[in-house]
Amino acid sequence: MNADDEIMHVVPVERHNAVIAAAYLARGYDEDETQSAVRIAQSASWHGVRTHNGIKALSLDDHFGSKVGGCLPRASIEKLPGRFPATEVWNAHRKLGQPVAEQAIETCIALAERYGIGQVSVDSAFHYLWGGGYVMEAARRGYVAYTNCTSAKTGVVPFGGKHATLGTNPHSWGFPTTDAVGFPIVIDWATSVIALGRVQQLAREGKSLPPDLALDKDGRMTTDPAQVAALLPFGQHKGYGLALADELFAALIGGSLPTLRGRDPVPGTKQTPCFYFQVIHPDALSSGAFSGGLSQAENVKTVLHDILSHGNEHCLLPGELEARWAKKCTNNGGLLFSRHEIRQLNQIALKCGEPAFDVAEFPEADLA
Repeated sequence: MNADDEIMHVVPVERHNAVIAAAYLARGYDEDETQSAVRIAQSASWHGVRTHNGIKALSLDDHFGSKVGGCLPRASIEKLPGRFPATEVWNAHRKLGQPVAEQAIETCIALAERYGIGQVSVDSAFHYLWGGGYVMEAARRGYVAYTNCTSAKTGVVPFGGKHATLGTNPHSWGFPTTDAVGFPIVIDWATSVIALGRVQQLAREGKSLPPDLALDKDGRMTTDPAQVAALLPFGQHKGYGLALADELFAALIGGSLPTLRGRDPVPGTKQTPCFYFQVIHPDALSSGAFSGGLSQAENVKTVLHDILSHGNEHCLLPGELEARWAKKCTNNGGLLFSRHEIRQLNQIALKCGEPAFDVAEFPEADLA
């Protein structure tokens, strides 16, 4: 590995956002859709989620989105009639996933404020990029939040299998723990042993995969990201079960066969992902009977302290790495990108008429 690969450079937020916005506008997305895409791309980079940054978002749009009909710029959300007051069901009509997801989490928050819990399920969706960002926002505002989605394309084999019939199918939880530990706890993962975005990142950077993560087209283990045909589920049967859960949520919402998603059009069938969002007001969970007369917030802090004591003081909490990366961005005054990523941003800029990105113009970041 070249040492330069690990050097990060500081890119001004405004410069990054301008090129991401220009790229979405050039593809026919309206201003609201574009600004939503920019917010999520900025948030992912600000929190160090390099597998789901603006580069990945535009790559998804290239392969599965507006260029091939999987996502329709300027589409409108249709809210379907239902009989449950704390629930909404939407047909997204292949609208860009980021604005759909932002609206869904806001709707869930409003429902949770009124009913204690709120949920939104979305049919005919397009990839929403970084699920952790949506639940993190809700958690920052004091709520417990959850989302899952089916991936744009299948890429994971069932436990013991050889052919990909599941998506990487992430799960994301957010908990309101800022007062307790300084940041929201965010548990966010793909159900594959490695995220597909990480495979694509390694391919861009000319690096190999660790062993025992992926299969080639013949069902053999491979460490070459260019030869990856399928990923393995994390934790063997455990990751398989969680990936299956997303597919079952989607099946109940309206999803079609997983192996048709992201493929060439098949007349008469859906080929789009589904989303599920849920937000819970903490008061709706409270028994009011906390040990030692503590408040709910004090009890959360005490429980976390107990978990991270007894010799576990150096263990990390989920979301802590993202909080640390956000602090690095704050200290450096911008978003942090590798040379490979800046070259990718330059390619995006050139395609949509924005000023070129040159690594030399961006200072090296202080990562201490």
